[in-house]
Amino acid sequence: MEIDKKIKKAKTATQLIFLVCGLGIASWAPMVPLAKDRLGLDEADLGLLLLLLGGGALLMMPLSGMMINKVGSRKVIAASVLLSALLLPWLLIISDVYIMGAVLFAFGCSIGTIDVAMNAHGVQVQNEYGKPIMSSLHGLFSVGGLFGSLGLGFLMKLGLNPIYAAVSISLLLVFLLVIQFRFLFDYETERKSIITFSHVDPVNKNTSRFQWLDSRVMVLGIMCFIVFLSEGAMLDWSAVFLRDDKGVEYEFSGIGYAAFSVAMAVMRLSGDSLISKLNSRIVVIGGSIIASIGVIILTFSPWIPLSLIGFILLGVGAANIVPVFFSEGGRISGISSTVAIPAITTIGYAGSLAGPALLGFIAHHFSLTVAFEIIALLFIVVAIIYKFRNNPSSC
Repeated sequence: MEIDKKIKKAKTATQLIFLVCGLGIASWAPMVPLAKDRLGLDEADLGLLLLLLGGGALLMMPLSGMMINKVGSRKVIAASVLLSALLLPWLLIISDVYIMGAVLFAFGCSIGTIDVAMNAHGVQVQNEYGKPIMSSLHGLFSVGGLFGSLGLGFLMKLGLNPIYAAVSISLLLVFLLVIQFRFLFDYETERKSIITFSHVDPVNKNTSRFQWLDSRVMVLGIMCFIVFLSEGAMLDWSAVFLRDDKGVEYEFSGIGYAAFSVAMAVMRLSGDSLISKLNSRIVVIGGSIIASIGVIILTFSPWIPLSLIGFILLGVGAANIVPVFFSEGGRISGISSTVAIPAITTIGYAGSLAGPALLGFIAHHFSLTVAFEIIALLFIVVAIIYKFRNNPSSC
C-alpha cells in the first residue's frame, strides 16, 4: 500500500513539473514581439535569435541523459528549473542583441534539460503506475502554456511593471519545485524501474552504446521532429503572425498560442482514457490530419475568431501524438529509456531548433502564410510515416 501512495504522489509531482516547464517556456511567447521591437530586428534576424533558444535546448538534451544516469532525473529537474527561473525575467529587459542571444541560449539549455528529465521520469512513473499517464502529464504542460502565454500579458495589462510580472512567474516556478521535489523518484527507485521495464542496466555503457541509432528510435525521433517543429512555430511565430498579419494588439498577441494550448490541455488531460479506448494508430494518424486542417484554417481565415478555431484544431489534433511517441520510446525492448527518451527528444527538438529559424527565413523571403502551409504538409507526412512504420516496441 505504501508503494501505491508513493507512486501516486510521484505522479502528481511529475504533473506539476510538466506544468512548471510549460509555464516557463510559454512565458517567452508574449515576450517575442517585444524583443523584436526592442532589439530592432526583422523576421530573418529574429529567426536567428530564436535559433539560439532551440540550440541551447538541443545541446543539453543528449547531455541530460548522461546526467540522469549519474544522479537521477530528480536532481537534474531541480537544477534546471532553478536556472530557468533565474533567467526568465532578463529576457524581458535586455536591450543588447548579443547579451540577449547568450541569455536566450542559456534559457534554452535549462528548458531542454527539464524536458528530457521530466519525460524520462514520467515514463518510469507510468511504468510503475501500470496505466497510461503520459497524455495527462503533457496536458499539464499545455496548462502551463496557457497561463504562461496569457499570464504575463494580463499582468502587464493590469498595470504591473513587466519585470515584476516576470519575477512573479519565476517565483511561482521555484515554489512549485520546492513543494514537490521530495515526491519525485529518487535515483535508486528510478534505476530499478528502468532495469525492470527495459531489461537493461541504465548505467551499463556496453548495453547503451549506439542504441540511439536503432531504427525504432530514429523513426519516432523523426516524427517528433515534425510535431515539435509545429509546436515551436506556434510558440515563436503565432504572436508575430496575429499582430502583424491579423492586427491583434500586442498585449493579446499570445491569444493564438493560448487557444492552441487550451485545446492541447483539454485533449491531453482526457487523452489517457482516449488512448486506452482507441489504438495509437488512430490517435496519431487522425490527429495529424486534424492538425493539418487546423493550420490551413488559421492561415487563410480573414476573421480572427475563425483563425482561433484553426489554432484550436491544431491543438486538438497534435495533442496526443507526442505522448504516444514517448510512451512507445519508453517501452522499446532492449533499449534503456535513459537512452531512448533523450535520443527521441533530441531529434524531436531539432525541429524546435530548425523550425523557428527556417520559418523566419521563409517568412522573410515569402510570407508567414507560406511558412505555415509547410507545417500543414508536414503533418500529413507524419500520418504517412506512422501508418507504414514498424512497431517500435517489437524486438
